Amino acid sequence: MTGLWVLVAVLVAGTAAGLLLRARNGRVREARDAGPVRELPGPVAAVLDPASAVTLVQISTTFCAPCRHAKAVLAPLAERTEGLHHVELDVTNQPEVAQSLSVLRTPTTIALAPDGRELLRVSGVPKGAELLEALRPHLTLRTS
Repeated sequence: MTGLWVLVAVLVAGTAAGLLLRARNGRVREARDAGPVRELPGPVAAVLDPASAVTLVQISTTFCAPCRHAKAVLAPLAERTEGLHHVELDVTNQPEVAQSLSVLRTPTTIALAPDGRELLRVSGVPKGAELLEALRPHLTLRTS
């Protein structure tokens, strides 16, 4: 009988963890640090587009299937949105880049201002409409 209770407890805990991860996947989070701009790792600083209001840096790894889905959402979004630039950065052989950006999973998309300031980030596959809505104030500020 004890084994049955252990099995039920494991199933409940696993289901709760899965539901929590699913709820957090693709959710847009505003940047936590509103302080001074921190120095970006070299590969990230190199891909910043100073001509765009926002650069979406997608942190990916080689064998990440959700990363391909994120790219399928972000690339067309950037193509049809003025002031938005998308770059995919593979950190498979550069784990120090992910570590310095506090990236714990891939894909993670970080929206950066031209000065390197983090505006927001999304862990998992972003929802295009939700991301665009969160970016709208940053895109309009640049054009005014």
